Amino acid sequence: MDPLDTMLARYADVTVRVGANVQPGQEVLVRADLGAAPLAREVVRAAYQAGARFADVLWSDDQVTLARFQYAPRDSFDVAPAWKPETLARLIDEGAALITIASEDPDLLRGQPQDLVATAQRAAARLSQPVGERISRSATNWVIVAAATDAWAAKVFPDVPPGERTARLWQAIFEATRLTRADPVSAWRTHVARLDERAATLNARRYDALHYRGPGTDLTVGLAPGHRWFSASMRSARGTPFVANLPTEEIFTMPHRGRAEGVVRSTRPKSLAGALVDDFTLTFREGRVVEAHAARGEEVLRQLIATDEGAARLGELALVPDRSPIARSGLLFYNTLFDENAACHIALGMALRFTMAGADQLDNEAFVAAGGNVSAVHADLMVGSAALDIDGITADGRAEPLLRAGEWAF
Repeated sequence: MDPLDTMLARYADVTVRVGANVQPGQEVLVRADLGAAPLAREVVRAAYQAGARFADVLWSDDQVTLARFQYAPRDSFDVAPAWKPETLARLIDEGAALITIASEDPDLLRGQPQDLVATAQRAAARLSQPVGERISRSATNWVIVAAATDAWAAKVFPDVPPGERTARLWQAIFEATRLTRADPVSAWRTHVARLDERAATLNARRYDALHYRGPGTDLTVGLAPGHRWFSASMRSARGTPFVANLPTEEIFTMPHRGRAEGVVRSTRPKSLAGALVDDFTLTFREGRVVEAHAARGEEVLRQLIATDEGAARLGELALVPDRSPIARSGLLFYNTLFDENAACHIALGMALRFTMAGADQLDNEAFVAAGGNVSAVHADLMVGSAALDIDGITADGRAEPLLRAGEWAF
């Protein structure tokens, strides 16, 4: 058997058993681009081996997406297919596990009009909001993993000979997802237990706010009442434990939508709908972004923030040590799944309801009144580095060190 095929089978096994934790008799939907077909097929096989009743793939194609921007009428980009999010929402409601394989080309839409990219992104986000809300409630067991493609590998390894790039990216993915360990499943369970311990420590401290300081950053963010710290180890509404991201190095919680003050500067680029946004700063007043600037992709960033009222506010705070395995690799992946696990990050838009005690029982109006954020988007933005310090602020105003020079201070 080809060594890559062996590793893909192992990757699929971990994705199904540790990530989504597919249950006997459960239906499974895999979302994947055609470039990720080899891994998607292995995931389907692994799902059946885990006892899935039915497994199928919802395919997409980067080249079809690109063709739209090259040839479609310029006034058609506010249209998005409703059947895809409607199908996803229905399957989630019926209890299907959801496995997403990320493999997008970070530069797919480079050179395309930014206003069209932003319009298409906004239209898709609005239609997908019901799916996002279900995910934010952990309505089912789900996971996001990644697959190497030639286009993505060329971005990550531009100085490597073309014939070697994709293999190099696969190896980086396998190392980040602990597949090179003798027993990846056991290694994942040990790692997740350690992250859960970190989350438990912060849950016991009950901070009122976090204060971020670093080059170009001086930001204080209040935490929502009843906020809860989590790792990517979660439990679905039906009681199934799962790990939502492979890889994962973060612990995260819910900020208060109205309590962000100051400025924050990005430390890694962000790919938004195939367009790269880089070297950007956001200024917050009373919880809302009031200024946004970027050296590249500023219009796409501004359009993201303008998606709806909640898109200009924070929905997540995540802590990642600067010496995480992904950060130590020295690679810039240009892919949020990996780059967010190399650096502390914040997220504009939708808050994850399970990160506030009792939020599952609230309608949107009550959730917002309690400090939660509702939006059609959820965009993770990397702000961590070896120069970042973060303090936890207690209810009586004392500052306690959480991170110093990007590393845990406790």
